[in-house]
Amino acid sequence: MRTKEFLSRLDNDRIVRAIGAAEALTSGEIRVYLKRGEIDDTLKAAREQFEKLGMTATRERNGVLIFVAPRSQKFAVIGDEGIHQRCGESFWQQLVEGMQNFFKAENFTDAVVHAIQRTGELLAQEFPRQPDDRDELPNAVETG
Repeated sequence: MRTKEFLSRLDNDRIVRAIGAAEALTSGEIRVYLKRGEIDDTLKAAREQFEKLGMTATRERNGVLIFVAPRSQKFAVIGDEGIHQRCGESFWQQLVEGMQNFFKAENFTDAVVHAIQRTGELLAQEFPRQPDDRDELPNAVETG
């Protein structure tokens, strides 16, 4: 699917609201990135974008990136070392499996919101919001 068509079917405002609601309960940061064009290695591309977006610069190393490549029909969810050490690979795998069901039904917004909500629950449990927390990264759907 072309990225433009995918974007036209996303409810951007709903996704941004979901990020804000999730981050209101945690010091963690959640970003959504849509990659234009074809990619071969989703995890490699997601890791590269994670770095480019400055997601390793969070105070507690608890950023999570939801990376979607519509044309390649691939996606990945990756977390920085702080959150990954606490949740392990099984959490990411369960999250991806849950998203796949929504993507197969072409419920693209629901897939992304599901990932945001589940990630937010984990982050709130492992990194609860503190009085001095501030939003370290933008709450937006980014494309490139």
